[in-house]
This record gives sequence, structure tokens and C-alpha cells, in this order.
Amino acid sequence: MSGIKLYSFKMFLLISIMLILSIFSACGKNADEALSDGPDESVSLDYTVHPVTENLKWITNNDEPLIASPKAKKGGTINKYILSFPLTFRTVGPDSNSSTRSYFLDNHLGLLSYHNNTEKILPELATHWAYGKDGKTMYFKIHPDAVWSDGAPVTADDFIFAFEFMLSKHIQSPFHNEMYAKEYEKITKHGDKLISITASKKVPDLWYYLNMQPKPKHFYGKINKNYVTEYNWKVEPNTGPYVLKDFSKGKYLLFERNKNWWAKDLRYNVNRFNVDFIRISVIRDENVAFEHFKKGLIDSIDATRPEIWYEKGNEDVFKSGYANKIVFYNQAKRPTPGLYLNLDKEIFKDKNLRLALAHAINFDKVNSQIMRNDATRLNTCFEGYGEYTNKEIRAREFDIKKSESYMKASGWKRGADGIWEKGDSRFSVTLTYGRELFTPRVIIYQEEAKKAGIDLKLELLDPSTWYKKVSEKKHDITYLTFSTGFRPEPWQHFHSENAHKAQTNNITNIDDPEMDRMIDKYRNSINEKERMELSRKIQKKVHDSASWIPLDVIPFFREFHWRWLQFPEIPGDKDTGDIFDNPAGAGLFWIDEDIKKETLDAVKSNKTFEPVTKIITKYKQGSR
Repeated sequence: MSGIKLYSFKMFLLISIMLILSIFSACGKNADEALSDGPDESVSLDYTVHPVTENLKWITNNDEPLIASPKAKKGGTINKYILSFPLTFRTVGPDSNSSTRSYFLDNHLGLLSYHNNTEKILPELATHWAYGKDGKTMYFKIHPDAVWSDGAPVTADDFIFAFEFMLSKHIQSPFHNEMYAKEYEKITKHGDKLISITASKKVPDLWYYLNMQPKPKHFYGKINKNYVTEYNWKVEPNTGPYVLKDFSKGKYLLFERNKNWWAKDLRYNVNRFNVDFIRISVIRDENVAFEHFKKGLIDSIDATRPEIWYEKGNEDVFKSGYANKIVFYNQAKRPTPGLYLNLDKEIFKDKNLRLALAHAINFDKVNSQIMRNDATRLNTCFEGYGEYTNKEIRAREFDIKKSESYMKASGWKRGADGIWEKGDSRFSVTLTYGRELFTPRVIIYQEEAKKAGIDLKLELLDPSTWYKKVSEKKHDITYLTFSTGFRPEPWQHFHSENAHKAQTNNITNIDDPEMDRMIDKYRNSINEKERMELSRKIQKKVHDSASWIPLDVIPFFREFHWRWLQFPEIPGDKDTGDIFDNPAGAGLFWIDEDIKKETLDAVKSNKTFEPVTKIITKYKQGSR
């Protein structure tokens, strides 16, 4: 599970295996003009130096508390796994939202970072920042020592190029093109290490809105029509702690810690990013992956799901004390696992049928039989955002009579086999999903839906095939999860500009003019109270549309790990969603090679240790 990186802010998008989409910034000249330029040079921005014309008050922050441990040790290899090999190493464009995308993006620093506990802005690529008097411009001093992983200096040109890159039609990313063209006015170079970025309007949380990552101009040159194929397997230089050292398609990726990383001695990076290597092997079955874990071939495994925690957690590897367990309660903004209906499918154009399906999904039975009642029901698409969250919304309960009433209202009748029929149509739809882990759950959903007269066919695909089908909007229903951002971001998920086209995050293809107006007003408002009210109204609109059936939320995460993986006493902040998932994320843990040798020797000699389960409640809701 991924989330906001410790001491850093990136906005993430997950699709089941946490598909990640970071928001940068955009636009220099009129985008419509830019995108009509020649076939190989779709955008051309201004790289000349312009003087600063206002007095600035520069800000920095090196005073926030540290979470990393001084006991941390460098060295060792952490072994991870993924279910399928990525279709590309690109982080933008077709097929780029893979399960390994975070390993690449987390190794690209932004201008600024964010301390989740104190909610203060921190320096990252920028040492200092300042606010322009127009209320929509920020200035940034780029760190004088910042260099790319290939040794080239990070300069203002790389930030300008990032705008140029994201505006280019050749990256084949309508989401980025649209956002950059409309949301940003300009980026200005004031020197090799000094830039300003201007939003198209005043916005709340301006630092977040303008926080961006550069793109290595020297690596790309000029983006042309061959970008997607030419850069499919090229490794882009980065500014972070790890670089991709080796890979074998379909088998593994190997990241190596950059021992000459320019930022390794900066205050917020000390005692972090400790392992020397990250080896990510392709294991296409989660049960097989767990067998690898029991043998010590994988160092840690996500155990949040009850199917894993309860059914796998009593194995000898835990009883013997070779592997430990951890439970970490958090206050994170909640992701949105659920069933997403494709409203472009004819059968779902009738809202009554969508409501009937919602009342045919027996969440409580899945929670009790599969999830051991660990979960609670998610109610809305923006849960955990304080006053931005509509706390009056409740997910529709399993109720066959209500389901039947909606079907009858649309003139459907039960057929001989009990499935609803109308003319030549049957209420038969396919639920597509991409994880074997979900099979026991969806089987219950299928069985219970049949009682309500709905034929819910199940389609399990390998993650890459599943992702491709969903991103191309070819599904009837899909089981997936979107991650959270700093604030609710309804535009990408619910605005009609992102409907009826591939490679966008409006997976349901919802297209509602009234909702569009609310979303546009939300995006344009700088009044926090107004934005909170609009957010709540948008959530009510989404709920009323019945385009999405929310499922489970769990206020903690759990992990299994071999005892040589060590971490601080409190190994994260209030928003932490994992400890070991991505060493380039928070990077707080380390490998103790002495403990590893002791453990492996003990396995050979049948020596045992005291079993360990650590439960961390510092950030549990209601705890002090």
C-alpha cells in the first residue's frame, strides 16, 4: 500500500495495485497554439532569463522533528515482489500506471516536501521559497548541489522542460495535457537556479498546487511523435536515492542506492534510504509469494487483508520467531476501494438498475466471513478529509426488496432462472478484477447478487491485462481502489472532460453537467468554507448517481517481516500506509546483517526466538 511519502508530498492515484499519478505543474504559452506546432515539436516555451521585479520574503524550514532513527545501518538487499512486470518504464503516457510506478516516481524529488505530523512545508529540491504579491505565483531557489543521477546539474531549464513535456501531445496523456493547458499560466526562469511558477488563478494551498518535479532536458532533448515507443524501456535519470541498475523483462527489477546521491546528508534525509539494493521479483500468484516469504526469499509482505493476517499468520515461521508481525494504526485519508460501474454500458444507463445492483451487494457478509469484521464500510469517495467529507452519506445496504423495487420500477421481470429480464435483455454483467486475493469476496458478491436476480459474472485477469482493459474503459464493472490526495480532487474522477475517453481516471464515465459546474466552481474557489461545502455537495451527487459502490475501509495496516528488518520505535507518521513497501518512499527501515546471520543460522539449527507482534497505536483515532 502506498501513500504520501514521509517528509514529502506527492499526490497518488492507485488502481487496485495502487496506480500512481503524480501532479506536476503546467503551461507557458497558449496550449492550443502550442499543440498545433509541427509534428515533432509540439510545444516551445521561453528559456530566457527574466529579472525578479518584486521584493521577496524567502522562507525555508529545517526545524521540524525527525522520525528516522540514528540506529539505522546502511547495506543489504531487500527482496520484494510484484504480480506482473510493468509494460513500460515511462511514468507518463499509455500503460504507465503500473505497480512499479512508485519506485520510479518516488526517486524524483519535488521542489517542496511536507511533514505529515506537523503539517509544515519542508525544503526538497528547493532550498527556499517565496510568495508573489499577486497571490498566484511562487518563487523557488533550486538547491545549488542538486544533480541528476547521471551527474548533470538540475537547473531551471529542467523545470521549464517539465512543463513543455507535459503539454506535448506526443506523450499521449490527455489528463496531463488538459490539466497543464488550463490550470497554469507560466513558468519563468530568473537564473540557472531560480524560477517562479504562476497558476492561472488564485488557489488555496498554493504551495501544493505549484509543487512539481523537473524533467531532465539533457536526456530527452525534444519530445517527438516517437516518444511512447522510443522511451518505453529507457531509464530516465532521477534526483532521488535509488536508480534502476538492472532488469530482466518478465522476471525482476534491481534498484541500487546511489551512494553519491547529492541529498544524502540533508537534514530530513539522514538515516533514511538505508538498503543498498531493492530487488523486485515477478511472482504471479500471491500464495506462491507467501511461500517465498516463508523461506526468507521475500523479506516482507503486506498482511492487512484478513485473508492473509488470520489464515497465514499462524505458520511456523512466526511461531519460531523468525518472522515478526506489526500492526500500525493511522489517520490516513482513506482510499476508495469499490465496484466502479461503466455508465457507457447500455444496461447501466438506467439509474434504477444501478441502484438495484448497489442493494444487491452484501458487504456485511463479506466482512464477517472473509474479513473477520476487521473492516468498516466506506461511505463516500472523500473520507477522512475533515469538513471536506460529507458525513451524512451512508453506503446502500444489502436489501433484496429494495433491489427488486428498483427493477420493477423499470419494467423488468424475473425470468425462469430467477434473473431479471426485459424483452431480449437479461441483467447479466461482468465484474472484472485483477487480484486472486479478491476471489473469495467476489464469489460471495456473485452468490448474493443472484438472490437479488442479478447475474454477476466474474472475470479474473492478470494485473497488466486488467489494468489495460479498465484504462481503456472496456469493463462493465471493476473492483479497484483509488488513492488519496492532499485535498479532495473530484475533477479527475467525476468531470465529464475525463469521461468517454481512454487513459483518464473517470473510470465510471460519469457525465453530469450539474456536477461539472460544482466541480468547476470548487476548482476556481479560494474560499475554504465554500470549497468544503462544494466538496460535500459533489460527494452527494456521486452517491446519488449510484455509479460507484463503496466497499471496505480499515484504519490500520499490517505487515509480516523477517526479524532482520529493523525500524524506529514509531516507524512512520499519522498518514503512514506501509513500512517496507517502497524503500524510496519513507525509507525509514534498515537491514541488520548480524541479526540476519543469526536468524538464518537459527533456521538451520532449529533454534527458535520469542514470537513478536508489535501493535503501534500512537496515531489510532481517539488515542493520546
